[in-house]
Amino acid sequence: APFWAYILGALGLFVYQSLDAIDGKQARRTNSSSPLGELFDHGCDSVSTVFVVLGSCIAIRLGTHPDWLFFCCFVGLFMFYSAHWQTYVSGILRFGKIDVTEVQIAITMLLLVSAYGGTAVWDYRVPLVGLELKFFAVIGILCGTGLSFFNYFRVIFGGGVGKNGSTIAVAHMTKSEICVQDTAFIGPGLLFLNQYFNGFIDEYIVLWIAMFISLFDMLRYATGVCLQIAAHLHIHVFRI
Repeated sequence: APFWAYILGALGLFVYQSLDAIDGKQARRTNSSSPLGELFDHGCDSVSTVFVVLGSCIAIRLGTHPDWLFFCCFVGLFMFYSAHWQTYVSGILRFGKIDVTEVQIAITMLLLVSAYGGTAVWDYRVPLVGLELKFFAVIGILCGTGLSFFNYFRVIFGGGVGKNGSTIAVAHMTKSEICVQDTAFIGPGLLFLNQYFNGFIDEYIVLWIAMFISLFDMLRYATGVCLQIAAHLHIHVFRI
C-alpha cells in the first residue's frame, strides 16, 4: 500500500479513539445518555475493531506468516468479545491502566512507522535474537492478551452474574428474524464462480468488484438498522 494510506489510517484511528473516549462524557454532560447510545457506541466499536486489527497486521507485513496473521486477528476480536462479556457479567465496563486507548495509540505509531520507513522495515532481523522486527509487535500482543485474558475471566467467573442469572453473554436484540437480502451473497458468489471457471476474469478485477459490492451492502445494512431503530423509538440519530 502507498505511504499515504498508512498516514490516513493513523489519522483516522487517532480521531476515532479520541471521539470514542469523549462521547460518553458528552452524553452525560448533555443528559442524553441511554442504552441505545451504548448500543450504537459498541456496535461501531465492533466494526472498527475488524479494520484496526487488519490494518495493523498489514502495516507490519504479518501476511508473510499466515498463521500469526490469523492468530492476531482472532485475538483482537476475542478480546473485544471478552471485554463486553465481563461487562455483561459485572454490569461495569472495566478498564486497566494499559487498555484499549493505549493500544490504539500504539497502533497509530506503528502505522506512522510504516508510512515513514516502509513496511519492509518490519522484515529487518534484529541481531543476536535473530527475530524479525514484526515479531516484537507480536510478542507485545501476546503479553497484552495474557494479562487481559486473566483480568477478564477473573471477573467473568467470579465477579457476579448477568441479569438472566448466567455468566454467558447472550444477545437479546430481537425476537424476530432479520431479513437477509440476496445481495449479500453477490460478492462471495462472484469469487466462487471465477474460481470455479479457473479464473475466467482477472482475479484482481473480480476481487475489487466483490469488495465494492460487499462494502455497499454492509453500509446499506448498517444504515437500515440505525434508521429502523431510530424510527421505532422516535428519535433523531446523531442529533441532541
